[in-house]
Amino acid sequence: MNHIRLGVNVDHVATIRQNRKTLYPDPVLAASICELAGADQITVHLRLDRRHIQERDLYILRQTVQTEINLELAAEEDVLAIACDLKPETATLVPERPDELTTEGGLSVVGREAELGAVINRLKKAGIRVSLFINPDPASVTAAVKAGADQIEIHTGFYSHVRGQEQAKQLARIAEAAETANKHGIAIAAGHGLGYFNTQAICAIPGISELNIGHAIISRAIMVGMDQAVKDMISVIAQGLANRKLS
Repeated sequence: MNHIRLGVNVDHVATIRQNRKTLYPDPVLAASICELAGADQITVHLRLDRRHIQERDLYILRQTVQTEINLELAAEEDVLAIACDLKPETATLVPERPDELTTEGGLSVVGREAELGAVINRLKKAGIRVSLFINPDPASVTAAVKAGADQIEIHTGFYSHVRGQEQAKQLARIAEAAETANKHGIAIAAGHGLGYFNTQAICAIPGISELNIGHAIISRAIMVGMDQAVKDMISVIAQGLANRKLS
């Protein structure tokens, strides 16, 4: 593998906009700048409470994004119907609670293979590739494969929010989950909490082919501009992939 895809999540651009109920900043414009800077896809989460991305954003993005759209959504009728109509390249099923600040963990998959399989089949019939956002454990990977997912996205939040020996332990969990996924032949993405100082180690894990990163890039963009923030992350990913090849 000579490339790890970068999906830039522009939700937080919409968060700033919705905080004041203005027309700016525009996540659609942000997405265009991200693509020009080298992003491989645009990731957005249409939450049930519509706290940031709005339906109008999605349909304009569908008309303007030149790369691919990765739509994160809960397995709920309200947003599933929109996904089937919008037809993003990828739909990533995520857990969602109304009172959470952000997604707090991976989707519960074990024991729900048939239930999630029906949702996955519905999305696939609409021509959409389906990814499941799961915790870094082999059982969840195996369940995702059984449910019929095209891809898994390993939740890296536990790794991202700790340091030292605990971070090394969490990194090992991610590597074990990736190894299980490689054995099953399922595509592997990773994301949540990744930034400029903890992403290289994730890139060095064999099999990971995509990262979805939002908060860190948008935060850095406030200081250096969106174009530079995306390019900086692409450089971090390239170095991490180089480390994989050397190991």
